[in-house]
Amino acid sequence: MPKRKKSSGGTSDGGSRDSHYNVGYGKPPTHSRFRPGQSGNPAGRRKGVRNLATDVKRMLSTPVKVKEGGRSRSRSTQEAALMVLREKALYGDTRGLERLLALGMRYNDEADIGPALELAPDDEAIIAAFVADVAGGAPNSTTTSSDGDKSVKSGDVTSASGPESGGEPGAGSDKKPAE
Repeated sequence: MPKRKKSSGGTSDGGSRDSHYNVGYGKPPTHSRFRPGQSGNPAGRRKGVRNLATDVKRMLSTPVKVKEGGRSRSRSTQEAALMVLREKALYGDTRGLERLLALGMRYNDEADIGPALELAPDDEAIIAAFVADVAGGAPNSTTTSSDGDKSVKSGDVTSASGPESGGEPGAGSDKKPAE
């Protein structure tokens, strides 16, 4: 077995023995260090390398041709996939229906519903009668007539409240309800 030659005259860092530099862990020899301005990975990470999230976004936004109503139209992949899911649900595929309903419940925020429409006086009277019937009695209920006056009904007594009657419900009536 051949023996190694001993180096003569210098240290392993390429300098002379007079140098006070110790080569060891975290202290590479000076001749093999990176030069100033030189990268340790000259090729480096390629610019524009995408991760999975950007790949998914790009893939879902890629346009595809879809036949719709006998015509070929261009839609995003995401929209085309939702259309296929909708068609499966409409043709009776229960898994497709469950997925479509789950997506609908997750992403359909109906927070921007406008104010409720005002009911006609006849409709209010019907609802008041229904509520009284369901409640099992005739509690005091307030309805609005077409001229804007409110009427309070209690049993057989009806009194109008408005600007002409003093504003207090029941103020113009001296009758007591029949019992």
